[in-house]
Amino acid sequence: MIATVDVVVIGAGAAGLMCAATAGYRGRSVRVIDHANMPGKKILMSGGGRCNFTNLNTTPQHFLSANPAFCISALKRYTAHDFFELVERHGVDWCEKAPGQLFCTDSSRPILDLLLTECEWAGVDIHLKTAVQRISRRGDGFELETSGGRVQCASVVIASGGLSIPTLGASGFGYRIAEQFGLPVLPTRAGLVPFTLQPDLKTRLAPLSGISCPVSVRCGDQRFSEPMLITHRGLSGPAMLQISSYWQPGDTLHVDLLPQQTASPWRPLRERRPSSTVEQHLNDLLPRRLAQTLSEWHGWQQPLQSFSNAALDELDAQLRDWQVKPGGTEGYRTAEVTLGGVDTRAISSRTFAANEVPGLFFIGEVLDMTGQLGGHNFQWAWSSGYCAGQVV
Repeated sequence: MIATVDVVVIGAGAAGLMCAATAGYRGRSVRVIDHANMPGKKILMSGGGRCNFTNLNTTPQHFLSANPAFCISALKRYTAHDFFELVERHGVDWCEKAPGQLFCTDSSRPILDLLLTECEWAGVDIHLKTAVQRISRRGDGFELETSGGRVQCASVVIASGGLSIPTLGASGFGYRIAEQFGLPVLPTRAGLVPFTLQPDLKTRLAPLSGISCPVSVRCGDQRFSEPMLITHRGLSGPAMLQISSYWQPGDTLHVDLLPQQTASPWRPLRERRPSSTVEQHLNDLLPRRLAQTLSEWHGWQQPLQSFSNAALDELDAQLRDWQVKPGGTEGYRTAEVTLGGVDTRAISSRTFAANEVPGLFFIGEVLDMTGQLGGHNFQWAWSSGYCAGQVV
């Protein structure tokens, strides 16, 4: 027996559920298919389990893409404030962790419940633990062969995500479907991901695992001022996750360890306390163990009065431009997002339909449109899902 619906959405994540509910409210019969045993797994683990569900300051400048203008239309038509109103209607408790960054107060579960409730109210049919084995053209629509039987539909929406966090079921399914129908797929790599270090630096920093401090990190012409976290394998924390999306193998990171010091403090300190050491003052500026380690590396334990002006200037420069050449990244295993993906130049920025394949839509992370850290990727899911849901 062949089931017939108007729309099949492949992927029960943020973008897919948003699209399904939106289409369902238009009176379309919608079936969501996902191979996982539960919907929204990535929603539940995001934001440390509290889901940074949007950013009220989201703009197109917060996204990376080979076609950066592609996101403008969707972000204008379904804004962060639109999703926030939905959150308020469902009575979700939220807090603002940083300016514009909205999180659930206790856990991510209310955001997933919101989406599932919207889908239920819109009459959406969700099929989990169902694998899509083949998609083929059938007349003006499509036929899908799945582990749960065959389904015919007028529209197929690919909301299968990218390659990040394969333990949650991530795969290259969406890219394979794009290529099957002749759409270009741009090279992919892990984004918003911790760095690994070269062996020597890793050995030196490993004892400092767990230490965090505010930094300003630069790579090329991109700079982020947020906390850095030292791990047993390398460098993480918001600053490093942000810059990782702009880093390429071989690039050097330039880290300012004293971003809150607008001027060099060392000459005035030498005048006031000539017998004190650099390490003593670094203890006031950096976590104590990091200050001690840096002082040992560079031989900064001697009194300030033994440093010439040039030596103090060099010391300050080293702290403000600590140069790190990562060994690599942790890869898709821990990456929050996937950079690259389906080339948006083959997709309508208004409808999210493939330009040359009527009825085939791509939304969310499967597209070459990646947000910075801070709720922007969820907003892309809501905006792209809503806009596609309005036309499928």
